[in-house]
Amino acid sequence: MTGEGTSGTAKEAPAIKIAGLSLVFNTNDGPVQALSDIDLEVKRGEFVSFIGPSGCGKTTLLRVIADLEQPTGGSITVNGVSPEEARLARAYGYVFQAAALYPWRTIAKNIALPLEIMGLTRAECDKRVADNLALVDLAGFERKYPWQLSGGMQQRASIARALAVEPELLLMDEPFGALDEIVRDHLNEKLLRLWDRTQKTVVFVTHSIPEAVFLSTKIVVMSPRPGRVTDVIECGFPRHRTLDIRETPEFLAIAARVRAGLRAGHSYED
Repeated sequence: MTGEGTSGTAKEAPAIKIAGLSLVFNTNDGPVQALSDIDLEVKRGEFVSFIGPSGCGKTTLLRVIADLEQPTGGSITVNGVSPEEARLARAYGYVFQAAALYPWRTIAKNIALPLEIMGLTRAECDKRVADNLALVDLAGFERKYPWQLSGGMQQRASIARALAVEPELLLMDEPFGALDEIVRDHLNEKLLRLWDRTQKTVVFVTHSIPEAVFLSTKIVVMSPRPGRVTDVIECGFPRHRTLDIRETPEFLAIAARVRAGLRAGHSYED
């Protein structure tokens, strides 16, 4: 079970708590500061988007949360424990920019792969695969191969694979960035319904202002490198919303604030 071995205190902690976090990469050309003095708290059940220009450290920050990168300063906890402990407890699922499905495995076997690594029984694997395929509306595609599915369907299979390990957090790195606008809008609506049904905490990286505003309960605006948080914007939209909300004054006002935050962030380069 996800979170096994965590204490009661950890269960009551925020999903993510970051204080004064910095990260410096050592390269052949000298040190490169990717992140600088990040403070952030993500509550359980929130949908939080990171937005900023290319190279601002959005994905790096997501990778720090996932214990794929190590900060060089400050502190971070995930579910009240270190990112390493959270990773070992399988507290999160990670969805990459590309679906990253193995072409020689069927969709069902791609989703089952992390479950096989975990050593689950065949019966439990089959149940979780079926449940999560249904969750992303891919029931009936178990025996298909990735190349037989559209790009959007492949990403839904990737989300099903991430959810199959029963994580408390879903970390998503621009999962819809390569898709056309119509498919992207469709998947944004599906993702919102999925979030509402599963009650997961979602951290989502995007370059798209409309996508960030539509999906999020909170938007974290980041500056160009070194990545800093220039604004944290609360979105008070109802959980059950459709794309029509993008035409409302409230939506447009938040989008304008995000845009202003991105412009303000560029002043760090002056």
